[in-house]
Amino acid sequence: MTVAIRAAELHDHDTVWAILEPTIRAGETYALPRDGTREAMLAYWFSPGHRVFVAETDEGVRGTYILKANQAGGGSHVANAGFMTHGQANGRGIAQAMGRHALDTARHDGFTAMQFNFVVSTNIRAVALWERLGFATVGRLPGAFRHPVHGAVDALVMYRAL
Repeated sequence: MTVAIRAAELHDHDTVWAILEPTIRAGETYALPRDGTREAMLAYWFSPGHRVFVAETDEGVRGTYILKANQAGGGSHVANAGFMTHGQANGRGIAQAMGRHALDTARHDGFTAMQFNFVVSTNIRAVALWERLGFATVGRLPGAFRHPVHGAVDALVMYRAL
């Protein structure tokens, strides 16, 4: 399967929302309001300062990610990103393709590292993917995430130099 990654465009909003909504509503992997409206969540995803990408296969858009500076000023050399895939895309390499693309894009944009501030520890697939892509867990925030099934679970801070 070929995965093509490109910058998201205005006409992608409906497709991106179709990816974001189930993940947000489930409330298991992102610290976003589970009842967030389409307008509010798309406004967040497409915020100024976020570069938004989509991953396409022959089946259409199957993933999206954002890339931004982790912090302003003295922290602006460290990238941050967020990734979501369509439910039918799980286990098909789309998240890995987006992760590699994000690392390459961040490097190209002059970032010297990438940091994920809040990886939910029960999101085993994501943790394993980031480890395969060279990230290390550099911090653990005990009970920082209120998981709808498991209750208070840890959030991880993951980092890698570029």
